[in-house]
Amino acid sequence: MVRPKWNKALRRTFLYAFVVFFSAPFIFVFVWMVMASLKTQLQNTAIPPLLFFEPTLANYDKVFNRTPVVQYFLNSVIIALGSTGLGLLLGLPAAFSIAVWRQHFLALTVLSSRILPGMSYLLPWFILFSTIRQIGTHQAVILSHLTVTMPLVIWILIGFFEDLPGELFDAARIDGCSIYGTFMRVALPLSMPGVVVSGILAFIFSWNNFMLSLILGGSAVRTLPVAVYSFMGETMIDWGGLNATATTVTLPVVLFVLIVQKHVVRGLTLGAVKG
Repeated sequence: MVRPKWNKALRRTFLYAFVVFFSAPFIFVFVWMVMASLKTQLQNTAIPPLLFFEPTLANYDKVFNRTPVVQYFLNSVIIALGSTGLGLLLGLPAAFSIAVWRQHFLALTVLSSRILPGMSYLLPWFILFSTIRQIGTHQAVILSHLTVTMPLVIWILIGFFEDLPGELFDAARIDGCSIYGTFMRVALPLSMPGVVVSGILAFIFSWNNFMLSLILGGSAVRTLPVAVYSFMGETMIDWGGLNATATTVTLPVVLFVLIVQKHVVRGLTLGAVKG
């Protein structure tokens, strides 16, 4: 018979092995990207690939000194914060309405809009913003990112609002609260972990968006993911500059996730528990 102590250690070993096995491909891609950002163009195109080389910071010098990467970073922050804030502003009452009045058709519509590929929204957005002459503005990109952020916010928060006891809403109405007062004073404070996690995920999805930012932002409102595209020419790809830019784009998100991961796990866990 296996002792409980050994049984617990065995389960923990299998859990760690499972995590390492499935996270290894993602870690490998990130490490390879960082390595490629420290190589010259000749080293990046060598066959077989070089695992041992003398690192160089020339690619980062190219990114930070020859391109307006600070402006790209500010554009990404403005657009991600704007689309996240607007997504929360519109998504919170929508999720509350769907949860309280069981609007299943509306929930299905929101889910369908999340399932559809982002390219399907590109042409309507482009026609709309071209008509009102908003192509190449922060407003256009922020509004277009709502197709990414708002459905995400709504679907995460529906579960939180549905888990709240209906007696709390009834008590608030008896005490004289309107439906808006019930939402602001009862539902919203109790669902704050869901608000936090949905805001974090919406920010990350907006930050990483490429196609909408490329077409609707143009050269005037270029974000960091779009800046990666500038290192791809018609005849040659600058692998060092491309990977240095990709590392610059990815690193803030990785650090951000490491800082807020406890809030994400806590928020998703609370939203998954009934009662």
